[in-house]
Amino acid sequence: VIDPGNHSFFNDIKKNIKKLGRLSNVQALVVCHQDPDVAASMVDWLKFKPELEIIASARTNILLPHYGISDYSFYDTGESNNNEYVFKSGRKLKFIEAPFMHFPGAIASYDEFSLSLFSGDIWAAISMDFHFTVDDFEEHKLKLDLFHIDYMASGVASRGFAAKLKNINIDLILPQHGAIIQKEFVPDAIKYLEDLKCGLDLIYPGT
Repeated sequence: VIDPGNHSFFNDIKKNIKKLGRLSNVQALVVCHQDPDVAASMVDWLKFKPELEIIASARTNILLPHYGISDYSFYDTGESNNNEYVFKSGRKLKFIEAPFMHFPGAIASYDEFSLSLFSGDIWAAISMDFHFTVDDFEEHKLKLDLFHIDYMASGVASRGFAAKLKNINIDLILPQHGAIIQKEFVPDAIKYLEDLKCGLDLIYPGT
């Protein structure tokens, strides 16, 4: 389960997983960073199944025990594990470090099989008019701006992360918040990050 969400999501996510298969097949939680809207339900999952692995960066793992459970199995997404997680089937998740987007230890998760990028808060969008997928990227940029301009650290961080995606084949971008970005808009999404002025660029202009 990638970015399991807050406490209130726990039962709904369990119900949806049961529609697809067995809850006993859930072996791990991937947490892109420690914010409560992303990670708070990990304690519910660990009470439900204590042997679950928590997959996160080392920086994120420093803060996760503050939710109230610290004796869990931790899997570091860093270089010690080749920035990847290999399932028993051989299928892989590759982890792409995304420092200061918007947490120093943030990661994105790339599924090599489905060519899907689970991007956490990167490309998160804010809108009262929710759509499951993006239909018009120019219109969608306004929804991205509502989040990115205030929450992302700087254009340096944004461009740095975008550069890491140059040689990765992506069919879908699935952010933690907002609509799924389909293949036709992936180049636009990457260019959005390359052009983004946010955070420190605006708070301390000219420095």
